[in-house]
Amino acid sequence: MYNHFFGVERAPFNLTADPEFLYLTAQHQEALAGLSYSILARRGLVVLTGPAGTGKTTLLARVLEHLPVSRVQSSVILNPTLSPAEFLEAVLMDFGIANIPESKARRISILQKFLLKAHRAGQVAALIVDEAHKLSLDVLEEIRLLGNFETGSEKLLQIALVGQSELDGLLNSERLWQLKQRIARHISIEPLAAENVGPYIQHRWAIAGGQAAPFSKEAVDAIGWASHGIPRLINVVCDNALIDAFGDQAARVEARHVTGVCRDLQWKLPEPQLDAPAPPSAAPEKELAVAWAVDAYPMRTLERYSAAAAQQPSLLSRLRNRFRLTARTQTT
Repeated sequence: MYNHFFGVERAPFNLTADPEFLYLTAQHQEALAGLSYSILARRGLVVLTGPAGTGKTTLLARVLEHLPVSRVQSSVILNPTLSPAEFLEAVLMDFGIANIPESKARRISILQKFLLKAHRAGQVAALIVDEAHKLSLDVLEEIRLLGNFETGSEKLLQIALVGQSELDGLLNSERLWQLKQRIARHISIEPLAAENVGPYIQHRWAIAGGQAAPFSKEAVDAIGWASHGIPRLINVVCDNALIDAFGDQAARVEARHVTGVCRDLQWKLPEPQLDAPAPPSAAPEKELAVAWAVDAYPMRTLERYSAAAAQQPSLLSRLRNRFRLTARTQTT
């Protein structure tokens, strides 16, 4: 919709897990290397956890894209809300095994023969489970048993569990203590730090074919506050803010576009942590910050800053104008 207007070749903020758009912070680089190494080095069980929307599935897609197909045979389970019998069947199916018998004993035998054949051929067999926080305790116990396939020196099945932070709670349950003991590596990723929000936006913009991302500094700050640094939420607010800026025929996204999007999405904006009003020499930057705060918290910010702003006529005028504009918008 706005691609041509802003000079990009494709949508920069899609919500699909496209590995080409993966923004590698230090923690994402560590997770990428840790997952890849654990699988290729036959470490057994590796776990990756993090809050929803932090890029785990995108990172997993990058891992799968770069694992050498000549060395790795993988079974990827994307929807693990299955019974133990269904889970084992899904594992076999994704390994390309046909004619799966009803008997569990025969299924286990088929899987064991498959793993031994792969090992003799110098290949790595990997079971990768996304959304692993949705696994039942019974299926997690089944996964522990599958991890018992091994030779005298190596694991025959490499297992990667990728899920939201709730998976940590599951693995800490007393019933799964034996499974937790088998975790060779546990990797966690967190939301982006505030200083990474702007580079993240610019990275995706460049991958989409653009030059400088058309977001003002105040807009980037507002996006960071509203999204809490969660990449998926950054994508949502950036995409909608670009649509609004395009509708205004504005050359760039401003903080007002971001706050408008957040109101439309019914997001609760965290109150920006503003210092006391700056001295007159720093007034322009402070005016912009306070003006954004008025958009989000009109009465509270007006009361907090109007007295001190009396020392700065331009700031006081902006506060009053912003408050009147915001009040009219909310009334309509």
